[in-house]
Amino acid sequence: MTPISITKENFAQLVEGAETPVLVDFWAPWCGYCRRIAPVVDQLAQQYDGQLVVGKVNVDEQPELEERFQVEIIPTLLLFRDGKAGEPLVNPGSKAQIVDWAGL
Repeated sequence: MTPISITKENFAQLVEGAETPVLVDFWAPWCGYCRRIAPVVDQLAQQYDGQLVVGKVNVDEQPELEERFQVEIIPTLLLFRDGKAGEPLVNPGSKAQIVDWAGL
């Protein structure tokens, strides 16, 4: 599965109401670090399909979500379990770091 686009309109349904954990990538198209980690996020969406939902929030288009979750640096990853966010992972350096942080 490919990452889903998360907006303020679908956040409650796709993230807070999800039965499986949801990994949310806060990113922007102009962010070099975001573009660098994007293929890894896409791989995780495919590799853990069925165990994990992977979504992306474009902070330029969704400033309300960026503010709500106090995202100051991108990329920032948040893992939601039962609708609640855990500790953020800011500017991850590798797939292994993300997998370890998410407990996958």
